[in-house]
Amino acid sequence: MQFNFVNPNYLYLLFLIPVVIFLHFYNLKKAGGKALKFANYDAIARIKGIDLYSKNIIFFIFDILIIVLIVFSISGLSIYRENPGSSFTFIIAIDSSASMSATDIKPNRLDAAKETAVDFVNSLPMDSKVGVVSFSGNTFVEQELTSNKGLLEQSINKIKMTSYGGTDIFEAVSISSSLLKNEENKAIILLSDGQINVGNMDVVIKKAFDEKVIVHTVGIGTIDGGIASFGISKLDSDSLKSLAYNTKGKYFNATSKEEMRNALMEVVPITRKISPYSISFYLIIFAAFLFILRQLLVGMKRLSV
Repeated sequence: MQFNFVNPNYLYLLFLIPVVIFLHFYNLKKAGGKALKFANYDAIARIKGIDLYSKNIIFFIFDILIIVLIVFSISGLSIYRENPGSSFTFIIAIDSSASMSATDIKPNRLDAAKETAVDFVNSLPMDSKVGVVSFSGNTFVEQELTSNKGLLEQSINKIKMTSYGGTDIFEAVSISSSLLKNEENKAIILLSDGQINVGNMDVVIKKAFDEKVIVHTVGIGTIDGGIASFGISKLDSDSLKSLAYNTKGKYFNATSKEEMRNALMEVVPITRKISPYSISFYLIIFAAFLFILRQLLVGMKRLSV
């Protein structure tokens, strides 16, 4: 379990604890010195309200705990917990460049990607929000975030092979991140053959990392390659692996439509993000409970004297 403080500067108030400890024992010593002047120690202890044998140690512990709880509360103590993939908002980014016309995955890489993307959308809970972009040399927002699966299916199916040159993953990640900017838990699922020839991968990774976006990548195609409109197109997985690894995502290699479908089905269970949960309110409540309990114990002790 991990902890975090929203306002850690307030933790300096914990230095009050050594002061309280010093004052506690200083007062005990001072009270003890006064009590030595009398023969009847128990009687003097009752009169002065002093416990020479530190039977009041329980109240001292209560005081320390109350101080700790209050300081932790105003410091904004939070614990981190995992959110399952079903609580995520996804952007499906589909490569529509000419290399996706390769037929090493039937009927071709793009059509196989579209079909499995639709299956993925339909597998999500009804309230899950998803957006769709397509990219090549340019990126197009096919569908902004919605939980309407009918609209999502239409937007995926209408993606066409583009004639724009290049594969610009930077723009695809940048635009996808912008669509996710108001979401708490966000992930991009990028389907591509990885033949990136526009943009800088280090810049892409930094963009996703800064935006706190998890990027899962699916490498579509075979090492031997397939026949595309311009000739033989082979899978280039290195850049896709790097993008996934450096954004806490996962890379999947899909050499068939079935492998692609299985990869997308794995995304939801593995997409988990640790998010902070503030416990400041509960700490204050516990501190108040200890204070009330302490006062009750003090009252009971006085009645017993």
